[in-house]
Amino acid sequence: MGLPIRDQMKYWGVAGALFLVFLWFTGDVLLPFLIGAAIAYFLDPVADRLEAMGLSRAMATMVITLVALLIFVLMALLVIPTLINQAINLFEVAPELTRNFTNFLTERFPALLDEGSTLRSSINSIGSTIQERGGEVLNTAISSAASLLNVMVLFVIVPVVAVYLLLDWDRMVAQIDRLLPRDHAPVIRRLARDIDRTLAGFIRGMGTVCLILGAYYAIALMLVGLQFGLVVGFIAGLVTFIPYLGAVLGGALAIGLALFQFWGDWFSIGMVAGIFVLGQMIEGNFLTPKLVGNSVGLHPVWLILALSVFGSLFGFVGMLAAVPIAAALGVIARFATEQYVESSLYQGTQRKTLDETAD
Repeated sequence: MGLPIRDQMKYWGVAGALFLVFLWFTGDVLLPFLIGAAIAYFLDPVADRLEAMGLSRAMATMVITLVALLIFVLMALLVIPTLINQAINLFEVAPELTRNFTNFLTERFPALLDEGSTLRSSINSIGSTIQERGGEVLNTAISSAASLLNVMVLFVIVPVVAVYLLLDWDRMVAQIDRLLPRDHAPVIRRLARDIDRTLAGFIRGMGTVCLILGAYYAIALMLVGLQFGLVVGFIAGLVTFIPYLGAVLGGALAIGLALFQFWGDWFSIGMVAGIFVLGQMIEGNFLTPKLVGNSVGLHPVWLILALSVFGSLFGFVGMLAAVPIAAALGVIARFATEQYVESSLYQGTQRKTLDETAD
């Protein structure tokens, strides 16, 4: 005899509450396992494709591991040090950039920036604040990351967890499927497929788009000679998951830097602007339709809210868990809405009348 719905809801509610408590107390311990699981989930389609080409799962995992190791070594040797140095240099020259901007506005709009004006003092204070706080924020972020993600976590636990999960991913999914409650297995499978489709569209799709556009912006800006091009490309790629924000934020920062660096050289300034226009065209017409699809079912506002709430409650671990939890809640909310629309609570006497007429 099956459990009543009320009892089932009670047990699942208790399980959800226990999960949140567990996440609260074991966040730092779970961090490398969550990162490893995210990496394995991201790379599972690659392993499946290699298996379809004739490789065994173990051999496919080995190939992916070797390629990932090569990319990591190249990033650690070439990209990361340059990125950190450019960020520090950008913080250092911020006061000079704001002074140049003030002088530029003074020459063309003297009435707005007379001596002692609020606008002049505000602009001048921006550069000093960036210089003072920017380095502190960067150093704090680096030291916090070093204390949180120590050498053991970065170089041992995360890769090992990712490799083992990637190797056994299909087996684990099959085992979980066997443990589903038999009465609700079809509905749970449907919800799981929808959640996977949403996560695949966002994490794999949008993650790949962010990586491609970030690399494109960074390389293109450095090729045209823009200082801090790697930092600007990194920032633009990082926030690309929010529609248009990456291009607007990165473009505004890049064009602003280009105006100071290439003032009078309108061809170079136009090249910088053209890079972001071309990037938006590539994203809208090729990358997003091919890699993400028409809709991932995860609204940017809902995602930002989830990141903010779970980040404030559970720290960095909460931010990692926010995306799958937000996707799951979104899918469940849409499913509940469908059930509500089909129910007599929504359709009322109208549905009853239609059913009687059909009979």
